[in-house]
Amino acid sequence: MTDKTLIRYGKKVTTQIREKNGVKYIVFPEIEKLGFVDHLFSTRIGGVSTGDYATMNLSYTRGDDKECVDENYRRIAQVLGHGKALDDFVCTFQTHTTNIRVVTESDRGKGPARVRDYTDIDGLITNVPGIILGTFHADCPPVYIVDPVKRAIGLVHSGWKGTQGEIGKKAIEKMSATYGTKPEDCVCAIGPSICGECYEIGEDVALEFAKAYTEKELENNKILVPYPNNKYRLYLWNAIKLSLLRAGVSEQNIIVTDICTKCNPELLFSHRVHGEKRGNLMAFLTINE
Repeated sequence: MTDKTLIRYGKKVTTQIREKNGVKYIVFPEIEKLGFVDHLFSTRIGGVSTGDYATMNLSYTRGDDKECVDENYRRIAQVLGHGKALDDFVCTFQTHTTNIRVVTESDRGKGPARVRDYTDIDGLITNVPGIILGTFHADCPPVYIVDPVKRAIGLVHSGWKGTQGEIGKKAIEKMSATYGTKPEDCVCAIGPSICGECYEIGEDVALEFAKAYTEKELENNKILVPYPNNKYRLYLWNAIKLSLLRAGVSEQNIIVTDICTKCNPELLFSHRVHGEKRGNLMAFLTINE
């Protein structure tokens, strides 16, 4: 896939597709400008997995060969640079919660290199240089959180349940309590995921969002849009942005992706397109050593 065949969402280009050693990945130039962090969002391209997992699958739980997944992580580590290897990654254990784990040096390697001794964790924060935070995705948005003043970072998996529960806001609150982070200092990016036009939901999910936001907020921020047959379009990106604003993040410091996973199934795994027979994408964020 080239940039010419990539389907972008909206009028503002906020991401770039890069390639290194055959691995294609997505970055936010505005995050790169901060200088002290490295980040990326993986694509399907550049790994060694085969079949339904082709080729850059980063999940050990979908039936892919472990050696292939290990090699895929090594290739991601090479892209991130700084000598990072398998034992530098720390991964979530996602169950659509709003639980945030404070990652310390003792957690290094939990995921690809070591067994995770925790469950029900959809968000990670750290101030330890060299540790690579990782969250899993196949339509659900990642949220990158960077505090350039306290040199701390956060990364969360924000599916509809996490978004309704304001996991991004909770991560910032946890960073404030742990590192002294001020929300107004944070730079946040909502990563590649399913766009509102592609995300059709039922009345049950819509009712859950009605509990978290007022009718005016839902309408003014274009979070829920009615659709025929008691269906709705759910604009997760808009809901996450509103939650980050509620947390105290400045609007100019919130970057929203322009890439939808469902619109680009050749480049990205999408649960809505591929179902269960697929690999997983990942978001990564690390502090430079």
